[in-house]
Amino acid sequence: MLYLRDLWTRHRRKVLVTAGVLGSGYFLYKLYDAHKRRLSDLERQLASERENDEFIKAQMQVHFETIQRIADTTTLPHAMHYLSCRIAEGLDLSHLTERLMKGKGQPNSLSSSEKLELWDRLKILSFTRMAVSIWAVTMLSLYIRVQVNILGRHLYIDIARGLGSSHLLEDADLIDRDDQQKFLASADFLANYGLPTLLSDMQTAATKVLKAKQLRDFFNTTVLHQTIMQILDMFMSMGSPHHWVDCLMPEDSRLYKLATTSSSDKTNPPEFTQFDQLMFETREVLSSAEFGSVVEISLKEVVNALVEEKGFQSGVGSLTLGMPLARLLPRIAQICPTLLDEPSKNQFVQMIQSVPEVGLFFTLLYANMSTS
Repeated sequence: MLYLRDLWTRHRRKVLVTAGVLGSGYFLYKLYDAHKRRLSDLERQLASERENDEFIKAQMQVHFETIQRIADTTTLPHAMHYLSCRIAEGLDLSHLTERLMKGKGQPNSLSSSEKLELWDRLKILSFTRMAVSIWAVTMLSLYIRVQVNILGRHLYIDIARGLGSSHLLEDADLIDRDDQQKFLASADFLANYGLPTLLSDMQTAATKVLKAKQLRDFFNTTVLHQTIMQILDMFMSMGSPHHWVDCLMPEDSRLYKLATTSSSDKTNPPEFTQFDQLMFETREVLSSAEFGSVVEISLKEVVNALVEEKGFQSGVGSLTLGMPLARLLPRIAQICPTLLDEPSKNQFVQMIQSVPEVGLFFTLLYANMSTS
Protein backbone atom coordinates (compact mmCIF):
# COMPACT_ATOMS: atom_id res chain seq x y z
CA MET A 1 0.00 0.00 0.00
CA LEU A 2 2.81 2.37 0.82
CA TYR A 3 4.38 1.52 -2.49
CA LEU A 4 1.17 2.23 -4.43
CA ARG A 5 0.58 5.45 -2.47
CA ASP A 6 4.14 6.55 -3.19
CA LEU A 7 3.74 5.60 -6.86
CA TRP A 8 0.49 7.55 -7.07
CA THR A 9 2.09 10.55 -5.37
CA ARG A 10 5.04 10.54 -7.76
CA HIS A 11 2.98 9.91 -10.99
CA ARG A 12 -0.38 11.49 -10.14
CA ARG A 13 0.12 14.45 -12.47
CA LYS A 14 1.10 12.18 -15.37
CA VAL A 15 -1.87 9.88 -14.76
CA LEU A 16 -4.32 12.79 -14.66
CA VAL A 17 -2.88 14.33 -17.80
CA THR A 18 -2.99 10.99 -19.62
CA ALA A 19 -6.56 10.38 -18.48
CA GLY A 20 -7.51 13.86 -19.61
CA VAL A 21 -5.93 13.33 -23.01
CA LEU A 22 -7.61 9.96 -23.44
CA GLY A 23 -10.94 11.36 -22.30
CA SER A 24 -10.65 14.31 -24.68
CA GLY A 25 -9.67 11.98 -27.50
CA TYR A 26 -12.66 9.76 -26.87
CA PHE A 27 -14.97 12.77 -26.70
CA LEU A 28 -13.59 14.13 -29.98
CA TYR A 29 -13.94 10.70 -31.57
CA LYS A 30 -17.59 10.54 -30.53
CA LEU A 31 -18.17 14.04 -31.93
CA TYR A 32 -16.47 13.06 -35.18
CA ASP A 33 -18.43 9.82 -35.40
CA ALA A 34 -21.72 11.62 -34.78
CA HIS A 35 -20.78 14.28 -37.39
CA LYS A 36 -19.82 11.58 -39.86
CA ARG A 37 -23.14 9.82 -39.35
CA ARG A 38 -25.01 13.09 -39.86
CA LEU A 39 -23.05 13.73 -43.08
CA SER A 40 -23.80 10.21 -44.26
CA ASP A 41 -27.51 10.66 -43.53
CA LEU A 42 -27.49 14.01 -45.32
CA GLU A 43 -25.74 12.53 -48.34
CA ARG A 44 -28.32 9.73 -48.51
CA GLN A 45 -31.12 12.29 -48.23
CA LEU A 46 -29.60 14.45 -50.97
CA ALA A 47 -29.06 11.40 -53.18
CA SER A 48 -32.71 10.43 -52.67
CA GLU A 49 -33.86 13.96 -53.51
CA ARG A 50 -31.66 14.02 -56.61
CA GLU A 51 -33.08 10.69 -57.70
CA ASN A 52 -36.60 11.97 -57.13
CA ASP A 53 -35.85 15.19 -59.01
CA GLU A 54 -34.44 13.21 -61.93
CA PHE A 55 -37.58 11.09 -61.96
CA ILE A 56 -39.72 14.22 -61.87
CA LYS A 57 -37.73 15.71 -64.78
CA ALA A 58 -38.08 12.48 -66.77
CA GLN A 59 -41.84 12.45 -66.15
CA MET A 60 -42.01 16.11 -67.09
CA GLN A 61 -40.25 15.42 -70.40
CA VAL A 62 -42.58 12.52 -71.20
CA HIS A 63 -45.60 14.65 -70.34
CA PHE A 64 -44.18 17.54 -72.41
CA GLU A 65 -43.86 15.29 -75.47
CA THR A 66 -47.39 13.98 -74.94
CA ILE A 67 -48.76 17.50 -74.81
CA GLN A 68 -46.95 18.35 -78.05
CA ARG A 69 -48.50 15.32 -79.77
CA ILE A 70 -51.96 16.40 -78.61
CA ALA A 71 -51.39 19.80 -80.22
CA ASP A 72 -50.12 18.25 -83.45
CA THR A 73 -52.67 15.46 -83.89
CA THR A 74 -55.90 16.77 -82.39
CA THR A 75 -56.20 20.46 -81.57
CA LEU A 76 -54.29 21.91 -84.55
CA PRO A 77 -55.87 19.76 -87.32
CA HIS A 78 -59.40 20.66 -86.23
CA ALA A 79 -58.66 24.37 -85.90
CA MET A 80 -56.69 24.47 -89.17
CA HIS A 81 -59.44 22.80 -91.21
CA TYR A 82 -62.13 25.08 -89.81
CA LEU A 83 -60.01 28.19 -90.38
CA SER A 84 -59.19 27.10 -93.94
CA CYS A 85 -62.91 26.87 -94.75
CA ARG A 86 -63.60 30.27 -93.22
CA ILE A 87 -60.78 31.96 -95.16
CA ALA A 88 -61.97 30.36 -98.41
CA GLU A 89 -65.45 31.77 -97.73
CA GLY A 90 -64.18 35.22 -96.76
CA LEU A 91 -61.78 35.56 -99.71
CA ASP A 92 -63.54 33.72 -102.51
CA LEU A 93 -61.94 34.81 -105.78
CA SER A 94 -64.10 32.66 -108.07
CA HIS A 95 -66.56 35.46 -108.88
CA LEU A 96 -63.71 37.67 -110.12
CA THR A 97 -62.06 34.97 -112.22
CA GLU A 98 -65.44 33.94 -113.68
CA ARG A 99 -66.19 37.48 -114.79
CA LEU A 100 -62.73 37.85 -116.32
CA MET A 101 -63.08 34.51 -118.15
CA LYS A 102 -66.49 35.56 -119.38
CA GLY A 103 -65.04 38.85 -120.56
CA LYS A 104 -62.30 36.96 -122.40
CA GLY A 105 -64.87 34.76 -124.19
CA GLN A 106 -67.23 37.66 -124.83
CA PRO A 107 -65.02 40.71 -125.44
CA ASN A 108 -67.93 43.13 -125.53
CA SER A 109 -69.30 42.07 -122.14
CA LEU A 110 -66.71 44.11 -120.22
CA SER A 111 -65.29 47.55 -120.87
CA SER A 112 -61.57 48.22 -120.57
CA SER A 113 -62.06 50.07 -117.30
CA GLU A 114 -64.16 47.21 -115.89
CA LYS A 115 -61.49 44.69 -116.86
CA LEU A 116 -58.81 46.84 -115.23
CA GLU A 117 -60.87 47.17 -112.07
CA LEU A 118 -61.46 43.41 -111.88
CA TRP A 119 -57.76 42.66 -112.40
CA ASP A 120 -56.85 45.19 -109.72
CA ARG A 121 -59.28 43.60 -107.25
CA LEU A 122 -57.97 40.16 -108.15
CA LYS A 123 -54.42 41.39 -107.51
CA ILE A 124 -55.27 42.84 -104.11
CA LEU A 125 -57.40 39.91 -102.94
CA SER A 126 -54.92 37.28 -104.20
CA PHE A 127 -52.09 38.79 -102.18
CA THR A 128 -54.44 39.38 -99.25
CA ARG A 129 -55.43 35.71 -99.21
CA MET A 130 -51.81 34.61 -99.47
CA ALA A 131 -50.69 36.91 -96.64
CA VAL A 132 -53.67 35.93 -94.47
CA SER A 133 -52.94 32.23 -95.07
CA ILE A 134 -49.25 32.68 -94.19
CA TRP A 135 -50.10 34.63 -91.05
CA ALA A 136 -52.89 32.26 -90.05
CA VAL A 137 -50.90 29.02 -90.40
CA THR A 138 -47.99 30.56 -88.51
CA MET A 139 -49.96 32.16 -85.71
CA LEU A 140 -52.46 29.34 -85.22
CA SER A 141 -49.75 26.70 -84.93
CA LEU A 142 -47.79 28.87 -82.46
CA TYR A 143 -50.90 29.94 -80.54
CA ILE A 144 -52.14 26.39 -80.00
CA ARG A 145 -48.68 25.37 -78.81
CA VAL A 146 -48.78 28.23 -76.29
CA GLN A 147 -52.20 27.06 -75.12
CA VAL A 148 -51.28 23.41 -74.79
CA ASN A 149 -47.97 24.14 -73.07
CA ILE A 150 -49.62 26.42 -70.51
CA LEU A 151 -52.35 23.87 -69.86
CA GLY A 152 -49.81 21.05 -69.77
CA ARG A 153 -47.81 22.94 -67.19
CA HIS A 154 -50.84 23.25 -64.94
CA LEU A 155 -51.84 19.61 -65.40
CA TYR A 156 -48.32 18.40 -64.78
CA ILE A 157 -48.45 19.95 -61.33
CA ASP A 158 -50.95 17.25 -60.39
CA ILE A 159 -48.47 14.56 -61.41
CA ALA A 160 -45.62 16.26 -59.57
CA ARG A 161 -47.76 16.58 -56.43
CA GLY A 162 -48.46 12.86 -56.47
CA LEU A 163 -44.76 12.08 -56.85
CA GLY A 164 -43.73 14.27 -53.95
CA SER A 165 -42.21 17.26 -55.73
CA SER A 166 -42.30 20.43 -53.69
CA HIS A 167 -40.79 23.49 -55.35
CA LEU A 168 -42.97 23.11 -58.47
CA LEU A 169 -46.24 22.95 -56.62
CA GLU A 170 -46.58 26.08 -54.52
CA ASP A 171 -49.99 27.73 -54.74
CA ALA A 172 -51.15 25.38 -57.50
CA ASP A 173 -54.86 24.99 -58.25
CA LEU A 174 -56.41 22.09 -60.10
CA ILE A 175 -57.82 22.95 -63.52
CA ASP A 176 -61.46 21.98 -63.92
CA ARG A 177 -62.10 19.70 -66.93
CA ASP A 178 -64.78 22.04 -68.26
CA ASP A 179 -62.33 24.95 -68.11
CA GLN A 180 -59.76 22.82 -69.92
CA GLN A 181 -62.17 22.09 -72.76
CA LYS A 182 -63.27 25.71 -73.05
CA PHE A 183 -59.66 26.83 -73.07
CA LEU A 184 -58.67 24.52 -75.93
CA ALA A 185 -61.90 25.28 -77.82
CA SER A 186 -61.00 28.98 -77.77
CA ALA A 187 -58.45 28.17 -80.52
CA ASP A 188 -61.41 28.68 -82.88
CA PHE A 189 -61.73 32.32 -81.80
CA LEU A 190 -59.75 33.44 -84.88
CA ALA A 191 -62.09 31.64 -87.27
CA ASN A 192 -65.27 32.62 -85.41
CA TYR A 193 -64.56 36.20 -84.31
CA GLY A 194 -61.12 37.50 -85.27
CA LEU A 195 -61.13 36.70 -88.99
CA PRO A 196 -63.13 39.73 -90.25
CA THR A 197 -60.65 42.13 -88.61
CA LEU A 198 -57.71 40.11 -89.92
CA LEU A 199 -59.07 40.12 -93.48
CA SER A 200 -59.88 43.82 -93.42
CA ASP A 201 -56.53 44.93 -91.96
CA MET A 202 -54.51 42.60 -94.20
CA GLN A 203 -56.37 43.86 -97.27
CA THR A 204 -55.58 47.42 -96.23
CA ALA A 205 -51.90 46.53 -95.95
CA ALA A 206 -51.93 44.70 -99.30
CA THR A 207 -53.63 47.65 -101.01
CA LYS A 208 -50.94 50.05 -99.80
CA VAL A 209 -48.04 47.81 -100.74
CA LEU A 210 -49.44 46.88 -104.18
CA LYS A 211 -50.65 50.34 -105.08
CA ALA A 212 -47.71 50.99 -107.40
CA LYS A 213 -47.53 47.41 -108.76
CA GLN A 214 -48.81 47.01 -112.30
CA LEU A 215 -49.96 43.77 -113.93
CA ARG A 216 -47.08 43.96 -116.42
CA ASP A 217 -44.48 44.42 -113.67
CA PHE A 218 -41.82 41.73 -113.56
CA PHE A 219 -41.85 39.45 -110.50
CA ASN A 220 -39.10 37.06 -109.54
CA THR A 221 -38.38 35.20 -106.29
CA THR A 222 -36.79 38.24 -104.65
CA VAL A 223 -39.57 40.66 -105.62
CA LEU A 224 -42.31 38.26 -104.45
CA HIS A 225 -40.50 37.66 -101.16
CA GLN A 226 -40.10 41.38 -100.54
CA THR A 227 -43.74 42.09 -101.43
CA ILE A 228 -45.14 39.44 -99.08
CA MET A 229 -42.90 40.55 -96.21
CA GLN A 230 -43.87 44.20 -96.74
CA ILE A 231 -47.56 43.29 -96.47
CA LEU A 232 -47.00 41.21 -93.33
CA ASP A 233 -44.75 43.84 -91.72
CA MET A 234 -47.27 46.58 -92.44
CA PHE A 235 -50.09 44.53 -90.96
CA MET A 236 -48.12 43.70 -87.82
CA SER A 237 -47.19 47.34 -87.27
CA MET A 238 -50.75 48.71 -87.66
CA GLY A 239 -52.47 50.35 -84.71
CA SER A 240 -51.39 49.70 -81.14
CA PRO A 241 -48.56 47.30 -80.27
CA HIS A 242 -49.72 43.68 -80.34
CA HIS A 243 -53.08 44.68 -81.85
CA TRP A 244 -53.01 41.38 -83.78
CA VAL A 245 -53.38 39.45 -80.51
CA ASP A 246 -57.05 40.51 -80.51
CA CYS A 247 -57.52 38.50 -83.72
CA LEU A 248 -56.41 35.35 -81.90
CA MET A 249 -58.15 35.72 -78.55
CA PRO A 250 -60.65 37.97 -76.76
CA GLU A 251 -59.34 41.00 -74.93
CA ASP A 252 -61.45 39.98 -71.93
CA SER A 253 -62.13 36.26 -71.65
CA ARG A 254 -65.29 36.94 -69.64
CA LEU A 255 -66.83 38.71 -72.65
CA TYR A 256 -65.95 35.70 -74.77
CA LYS A 257 -67.72 33.43 -72.29
CA LEU A 258 -70.82 35.62 -72.48
CA ALA A 259 -70.76 35.35 -76.29
CA THR A 260 -70.59 31.54 -76.15
CA THR A 261 -73.25 30.96 -73.47
CA SER A 262 -77.01 30.76 -73.85
CA SER A 263 -79.10 33.90 -73.39
CA SER A 264 -80.54 32.59 -70.12
CA ASP A 265 -77.04 32.51 -68.62
CA LYS A 266 -76.17 36.11 -69.50
CA THR A 267 -78.05 37.86 -66.70
CA ASN A 268 -75.02 37.88 -64.38
CA PRO A 269 -71.44 38.58 -65.53
CA PRO A 270 -69.25 35.50 -65.00
CA GLU A 271 -66.65 35.53 -62.26
CA PHE A 272 -62.91 35.24 -62.82
CA THR A 273 -62.30 31.49 -63.17
CA GLN A 274 -59.44 29.12 -63.94
CA PHE A 275 -60.37 29.48 -67.62
CA ASP A 276 -59.84 33.24 -67.25
CA GLN A 277 -56.48 32.58 -65.59
CA LEU A 278 -55.39 30.35 -68.48
CA MET A 279 -56.47 32.97 -71.02
CA PHE A 280 -54.70 35.70 -69.04
CA GLU A 281 -51.46 33.72 -69.04
CA THR A 282 -51.84 33.08 -72.77
CA ARG A 283 -52.25 36.78 -73.55
CA GLU A 284 -49.21 37.59 -71.44
CA VAL A 285 -47.13 35.12 -73.46
CA LEU A 286 -48.44 36.39 -76.81
CA SER A 287 -47.70 39.99 -75.82
CA SER A 288 -44.12 39.23 -74.77
CA ALA A 289 -41.07 40.37 -76.73
CA GLU A 290 -39.83 36.78 -76.81
CA PHE A 291 -42.97 35.54 -78.55
CA GLY A 292 -42.81 38.47 -80.96
CA SER A 293 -39.30 37.39 -81.93
CA VAL A 294 -40.47 33.81 -82.49
CA VAL A 295 -43.34 35.06 -84.69
CA GLU A 296 -40.98 37.17 -86.79
CA ILE A 297 -38.57 34.26 -87.33
CA SER A 298 -41.40 31.84 -88.15
CA LEU A 299 -43.06 34.17 -90.67
CA LYS A 300 -39.77 34.64 -92.49
CA GLU A 301 -39.19 30.88 -92.59
CA VAL A 302 -42.64 30.27 -94.08
CA VAL A 303 -42.22 33.00 -96.70
CA ASN A 304 -38.76 31.73 -97.61
CA ALA A 305 -40.18 28.24 -98.22
CA LEU A 306 -43.27 29.52 -100.01
CA VAL A 307 -41.43 31.44 -102.74
CA GLU A 308 -39.43 28.27 -103.45
CA GLU A 309 -42.62 26.21 -103.68
CA LYS A 310 -42.77 24.06 -106.83
CA GLY A 311 -46.03 25.70 -107.86
CA PHE A 312 -44.10 28.93 -108.34
CA GLN A 313 -41.01 27.32 -109.86
CA SER A 314 -42.48 24.72 -112.26
CA GLY A 315 -44.43 24.98 -115.48
CA VAL A 316 -43.97 27.47 -118.28
CA GLY A 317 -41.83 30.15 -116.73
CA SER A 318 -40.73 30.27 -113.12
CA LEU A 319 -40.05 32.82 -110.45
CA THR A 320 -36.35 32.14 -110.74
CA LEU A 321 -36.44 33.57 -114.28
CA GLY A 322 -39.32 35.90 -113.45
CA MET A 323 -42.78 36.53 -114.91
CA PRO A 324 -45.33 39.36 -115.23
CA LEU A 325 -47.57 39.88 -112.21
CA ALA A 326 -50.66 38.98 -114.28
CA ARG A 327 -49.26 35.48 -114.88
CA LEU A 328 -48.28 35.12 -111.23
CA LEU A 329 -51.78 35.68 -109.82
CA PRO A 330 -53.26 32.30 -110.92
CA ARG A 331 -50.31 30.52 -109.28
CA ILE A 332 -50.90 32.44 -106.06
CA ALA A 333 -54.57 31.35 -106.09
CA GLN A 334 -53.50 27.75 -106.68
CA ILE A 335 -50.91 27.66 -103.89
CA CYS A 336 -52.86 29.49 -101.14
CA PRO A 337 -54.99 26.47 -100.08
CA THR A 338 -51.85 24.35 -99.54
CA LEU A 339 -50.75 26.73 -96.78
CA LEU A 340 -53.65 25.49 -94.63
CA ASP A 341 -53.38 21.80 -95.49
CA GLU A 342 -53.78 19.03 -92.89
CA PRO A 343 -50.92 19.66 -90.40
CA SER A 344 -49.46 16.15 -90.74
CA LYS A 345 -48.97 16.82 -94.47
CA ASN A 346 -48.29 20.54 -94.16
CA GLN A 347 -44.62 21.34 -94.80
CA PHE A 348 -45.06 24.85 -93.44
CA VAL A 349 -46.40 23.65 -90.07
CA GLN A 350 -43.60 21.12 -89.85
CA MET A 351 -41.08 23.80 -90.75
CA ILE A 352 -42.31 26.10 -87.97
CA GLN A 353 -42.04 23.26 -85.48
CA SER A 354 -38.46 22.53 -86.53
CA VAL A 355 -37.17 26.10 -86.09
CA PRO A 356 -34.63 25.91 -83.21
CA GLU A 357 -35.80 29.19 -81.65
CA VAL A 358 -39.39 27.90 -81.62
CA GLY A 359 -38.39 24.66 -79.89
CA LEU A 360 -36.35 26.50 -77.27
CA PHE A 361 -39.14 29.00 -76.60
CA PHE A 362 -41.71 26.29 -75.87
CA THR A 363 -39.31 24.20 -73.83
CA LEU A 364 -38.72 27.18 -71.55
CA LEU A 365 -42.40 28.10 -71.53
CA TYR A 366 -43.36 24.61 -70.38
CA ALA A 367 -40.72 24.75 -67.66
CA ASN A 368 -42.22 28.11 -66.58
CA MET A 369 -38.91 29.90 -67.04
CA SER A 370 -38.14 33.32 -68.49
CA THR A 371 -37.01 33.25 -72.11
CA SER A 372 -35.16 36.49 -71.73
